[in-house]
Amino acid sequence: MSSAQDTKATGVEGRSPGGCDLHPGVESPRVAGHPEGDDRRARRSLQLGVVKDEGTLRAASAGPPGGAGQEMLLRLARAGLPAAIVVVIATAAGIHPGPGLHGRALGVSAAIGVLGAAGLAARWAEGKAGAHAALLGAVILSSAALVGLQRGPAGLATYAAVSAAAWGLPWPRSLVLAAVAFVANGLALGLGGAAHSGLGMAYTVGFNEVGVAAFYLVALMARWLREANDQAKDLLTELEATRDAQVRAAASSERQRLAREMHDVLAHSLSGLMLNLEGARLLANRAGAEPALTEALERAQRLARSGLEEARRAVGVLRGQDVPAPAQLAGVFSDFEAHSGIPCVFEVSGVEAELDPDARLAIFRVAQEALTNITRHARADRVEAQLSVSESGTRLVIEDFRSDEKDPVDCQCAGGYGLTGMRERAELLGGTLHAAPAQHGFRVELWLPA
Repeated sequence: MSSAQDTKATGVEGRSPGGCDLHPGVESPRVAGHPEGDDRRARRSLQLGVVKDEGTLRAASAGPPGGAGQEMLLRLARAGLPAAIVVVIATAAGIHPGPGLHGRALGVSAAIGVLGAAGLAARWAEGKAGAHAALLGAVILSSAALVGLQRGPAGLATYAAVSAAAWGLPWPRSLVLAAVAFVANGLALGLGGAAHSGLGMAYTVGFNEVGVAAFYLVALMARWLREANDQAKDLLTELEATRDAQVRAAASSERQRLAREMHDVLAHSLSGLMLNLEGARLLANRAGAEPALTEALERAQRLARSGLEEARRAVGVLRGQDVPAPAQLAGVFSDFEAHSGIPCVFEVSGVEAELDPDARLAIFRVAQEALTNITRHARADRVEAQLSVSESGTRLVIEDFRSDEKDPVDCQCAGGYGLTGMRERAELLGGTLHAAPAQHGFRVELWLPA
């Protein structure tokens, strides 16, 4: 059984004091060899190898400068046109000639109606380039008509319309609408008699035309800035995906290398040990050796066989195969009871949940390590274990009990790395592990979040 294997051994547990290098073909820093945790450790350590300037990546991931300003511009562009139309219509109702049913008043009424309807429809036509452009064109023409009929502030609607076109339409269509606004606004001011003198008319027309061009260009540059920042975010997303893929590839390469090393060295050595123990047992039987010697050889052979099974299991885990499920814990506890003679009760409660391979393996290894420590260090009368699975996470509790007449239990971490390794497994998965003497023995509690 694996619980009898020394947790200091660097083969199955893979905790080499000096660590191990990744495959020579993978450019990355040193990663401590941990068979089942290499992918997570590699994810953390290889980030520095894949992305040289971590500070730059964090700053870029936080978003390009001005992101909040762009959102504000977008909200203003969306709300600017309706607001301008409301102001223009409210003002036009009080300017002479006002809305009516005859002459210029009828034209004012028609222009106000088209302006209001087109502005309202344009708000809901966003995303449909053709319809949106046609409605913005109607806003521009109707506001120009109001400028010519009333000589009021109807130009505000024109400015808002060209800004909305530059922000929300492809630039060729927005440029056409800007040209239409430029011409219509100039004609409306000129034909409507914006001023009595030629110089005053030229000044008024020129001022309004500069306003049209300025609103259009500012909105167009804001749109280009938004698109550039969107491209930067897309590139950052691709960079993150590429980095994760490189980390996974490096971790997979390392796991495969470790699997080959374990298969070629540890598994072969244990196979040879089993053969030699079998030979020694047969020789002892032929020579009429003491029964105690034969039993010791048989026990050593069982331990070697168990170690070989665990080595093969570890190789399978490294290659993404044969990850133990929580249901297999029952077999671990029954084997412990059979080999140690200590009564063991194992209970499972909670909801059915699919645990990821790393969590399943951590639960399995922690159970093995806790039972190994009980066998070596405790003087237990019985063992109780509970596995509870909930939507928030999984909890494994293993506690041994002893009678008051027995000596206090030794510290289960003395001289080894068992508890340290269990705690590292839990932390790599974002969980916790608590191991401490209890009232009548020793208690190990593992918590892994969902």
